[in-house]
Amino acid sequence: MQFKRLEDLRIDNDKTQADIAKYLGCQREVYRRYEKGTRQIPVDFLIQLSVFYNVSIDYILGLTDEKKPYPKKNKVSIKKSH
Repeated sequence: MQFKRLEDLRIDNDKTQADIAKYLGCQREVYRRYEKGTRQIPVDFLIQLSVFYNVSIDYILGLTDEKKPYPKKNKVSIKKSH
């Protein structure tokens, strides 16, 4: 699956593939393959990119046209029983 939105978001933000690869901590060629869909993008990279571009992962994946990310979830503390 090609992720055209990855390329569109990158270009709209005046970034190069090298810029985004550096942000993700991978090689430019690896990132290029994510954009072209010849390599599966790891979930943690999707999360990082959604935060970087301030869009939802669903938007990046093309599942919605709504860019706005979902509201943050309140952290739930788990109490240990003794």
